[in-house]
Amino acid sequence: MSEKNSFSVFSGTNTRYLAEKICASLGVPLGKLQITRFSDGEFAVSYEESIRGRDVFLVQSTFPNSDNLMELLLMIDAAKRASARNIIAVIPYFGWARQDRKDKPRVSIGAKLVADLLSVAGINRLITMDLHADQIQGFFNVPVDHLYASAVLLPYLQSLHVKDLVIASPDVGGSKRANTYAKYFGCPLVLCNKTRTRANVVGSMQIIGDVKDKNVVIIDDMVDTAGTITKAADIMKHAGAKSIRACASHCVMSGPASERVQNSALDEIVFTDSIPYSNRCEKVKQISVAAMFAETIRRVEANESISSQYLV
Repeated sequence: MSEKNSFSVFSGTNTRYLAEKICASLGVPLGKLQITRFSDGEFAVSYEESIRGRDVFLVQSTFPNSDNLMELLLMIDAAKRASARNIIAVIPYFGWARQDRKDKPRVSIGAKLVADLLSVAGINRLITMDLHADQIQGFFNVPVDHLYASAVLLPYLQSLHVKDLVIASPDVGGSKRANTYAKYFGCPLVLCNKTRTRANVVGSMQIIGDVKDKNVVIIDDMVDTAGTITKAADIMKHAGAKSIRACASHCVMSGPASERVQNSALDEIVFTDSIPYSNRCEKVKQISVAAMFAETIRRVEANESISSQYLV
């Protein structure tokens, strides 16, 4: 690491692909970190270079399995014990964010628990993107830089030059996000009203708005099993939509998701690379957010405004 830089960037195991692109954009090498794994599943973290008095940016999305979160916690603890000046967690995808409140009696609030774990471990700042619920920022007592995938998704949609555009939300909860896109493009907004029989299972769905002879773009923050988004696409196709695309920040795509997308009425589904995606599906496209996170890291180090890089 060049002495002119007062910061270092390190990565956990499963987000190294993104950390390498972030470092390439910053023009700095990825820091040397060793994670030793034992036969019983336990692992240990050690920094292979001095970080005393430095700002350390730890890049790790906390998607399942839980090893990703545990790795990050150990990285934070090791950095604190190695006398790092500031410890900044860079979490492109913040896992457990769907558990942001008590929606029925006697349940955990996983997002708050993860926030407490990160805080107790010793972070000084959090950089993340498109939290499932904006209020999760309030679970932290340290500064939170909340980035938006719209910074890369909007330019991509603009490059398509789609006519008769309609923005859609797959559920009422995502209407605020979708409405932001609709205002940006100056086009109508369509909502899908859904009911769930249980987690990851959609019961029924109705479209609120007109999609006939329109090119629809469905906006969401994440796609898990793809049940909601593919059902919405199929209903819109049946209602007369000309084409249907989807844009989502986080490519969770678990279980039958890839097969569902491939067999659905979706023409294309676009994600960021906040989560790695290995199950190849012809309809899935990923756009990198590495440059956006690199610029945010640069601005944090230079004490510059971050909000000025938001498109909406």
